[in-house]
Amino acid sequence: MADAARPVLEPSEAESPWVQLRSTTIHPFVYRKMVWQADPQARAGDIVNLYDRSGQFFGRGLYNPRSQITVRLLSRERVPIDADFWRRRLDQAVGLRRRLQLDQVTDVYRLVHAEGDGLSGLVVERYADCLVFELFSIGMFQRCQELAGILADILGPPTALDRPGQAGPEWRIVVRADARIERLEGFHVPSQPWPGASVVPDRVIVREHGIRYRVDLKQGHKTGFFCDQRDNRRRLAELCRDATVLDLCCYTGGFALHAAKLGGAREVTGVELDEAAVTVARENADLNQVRVDFVYADAFTYLRQMLANGRQFDVVVLDPPKLATYRIECDEALRKYHDLNCLAMQVVRPGGLLLTCSCSGLISRAAFTEAVHRAALHAGRNLQLFNQTGAAPDHPVMLNCPESAYLKALWFRVL
Repeated sequence: MADAARPVLEPSEAESPWVQLRSTTIHPFVYRKMVWQADPQARAGDIVNLYDRSGQFFGRGLYNPRSQITVRLLSRERVPIDADFWRRRLDQAVGLRRRLQLDQVTDVYRLVHAEGDGLSGLVVERYADCLVFELFSIGMFQRCQELAGILADILGPPTALDRPGQAGPEWRIVVRADARIERLEGFHVPSQPWPGASVVPDRVIVREHGIRYRVDLKQGHKTGFFCDQRDNRRRLAELCRDATVLDLCCYTGGFALHAAKLGGAREVTGVELDEAAVTVARENADLNQVRVDFVYADAFTYLRQMLANGRQFDVVVLDPPKLATYRIECDEALRKYHDLNCLAMQVVRPGGLLLTCSCSGLISRAAFTEAVHRAALHAGRNLQLFNQTGAAPDHPVMLNCPESAYLKALWFRVL
């Protein structure tokens, strides 16, 4: 039965396609439960005009009636969402990265951080002369070719980090999306995203702080590498001189290689459950002419074995993959963080260091810190927190979307 108390937006009063909201928010996500009615002409991927309960214009965004995030807000202003709009937003994003002078230390970094750059549903990362688009909405999928052309034009030809001032070939484009996102949003990224798209190799070599990494652009996790930990890898290396280092959930060796090559660690071990990632990690060690013992194992199993053997390390890094994708998973994720950290801190030599991380955006920094604290009480260890960090600055955060500050890194001395 219709709710007579609810105001009705007359179609003649609205600019089509339109959506009227039950409730409004400063957050860029408009969830399905917040939508009262939608223009019958609105289709998935359309730019829709949003109106509040009183019929007043509220903003414009990307629409998808099948998604829980029914509208991704792009602007609160009554401006056209056209090529000029996309260029302004992408130019702002590139401008921040240039101001950060990232090209001086790396050729792998995030160019577009979704809501953090006012482009909800889109992540773009640079890998040498490749631009990897990771899509989270059907609206961004439909506009990917247009956005890729605009972004390449703004950037100009790629310049290799090891050949300053020398222009390389044109940008090569990779388009990716998680299978779960494709199902929820109703799109599928083909192997060749559009006719005439450049052929991209499966792997490229990128450089970060003088260390080289092979990156699998097509099969690797997320977009192939975790550039959000760039500054944390460098910080950790400064604390590893002559140390024994354990890098848990090491993926392709990010922290481990920094500890070995830049940090001067005496002994480095990396543990990873993804067998393909372990293979690449070993190749990366050879590429950088350093010795790292990469172990194909589950972190829980490995830690229990180290405890049984009485083995301890001077520095332990714990950087597990995302443990909570939905809010309903948060309690279980916190239990896993508790259990992992309880084991990890027990293999830290007294006076040694523990860097523990969470990349679950739905888990707050306070909740994660509390889980680690409870783990310390359970393990009978005293933790001295001396630093708290997050993602590198090429992952900016808009204050109306705090969960985009997803990465939490806690630095402890274990007493």
